[in-house]
Order: sequence, then C-alpha cells, then structure tokens
Amino acid sequence: MKLLVDMNLSPRWLGVLFEAGIEAAHWSMLGAHNAPDSEIMAYASVNGYVVLTHDLDFSAILAATQGEKPSVVQIRAEDVSPDVIGKQVIVALRQMAAELEDGALLTIEPNRTRLRVLPLQLRS
Repeated sequence: MKLLVDMNLSPRWLGVLFEAGIEAAHWSMLGAHNAPDSEIMAYASVNGYVVLTHDLDFSAILAATQGEKPSVVQIRAEDVSPDVIGKQVIVALRQMAAELEDGALLTIEPNRTRLRVLPLQLRS
C-alpha cells in the first residue's frame, strides 16, 4: 500500500509512515497546492495510491460517483498531528490493508475506527 497525503495534513506524516514501513508521498511534492480534490482523487486512482486526508470532500466524491478506487482514509479528529493520532492511524492501516487494497473508506476517530467497502451504497 502507498499513501498520498493530502495538503490538509502536515508533511510530517511522511516520517511517521516511512518509519512504519508504509510508502507515502505528500501532494505538495506531486501537484499544485490549490488542486481540486477531484484532481487529487484522479491522480491517486491512476497511480495506485490510497488518499490520507482530514477532508470530508473525498468521501463525498466517492459517494457521488459510487467510485471503487481510490481508497480513502479520513482522520476525523480535532488534532490531526502525527504525534497525537499517528499510532492509531498506523494500527488501522495495518489492520485494514487488504480492504484498502480492494477499495474502502476508512474513517479514524480518536475513539473508534469505521470501514466501508467501496462503492458506497445509498442507505434506504
């Protein structure tokens, strides 16, 4: 698995991910700082990345398009510093690696982790 870290997260995430043996790149190294989320999603899909973000727009894009890839990991916490929630993110990434390879939305909150398999289905 390789992660594409969104602009709304610090490049410091790269060190934490590399230390855990996870390949990662920060969007600031790959594309325009003001690129729309749809461009980041397209890049991730074409290049086999899982998107790591703090932005809810990525899950909205997956829901609207019923996309199957790329997988998205969204951190839902007030403090998204790798010093604070990094260990929890690494544990979740390792536990859900197979699902993320297949296509999933993983939401990590301070007190719980939720996984939804892609494509997202509208609930009735």
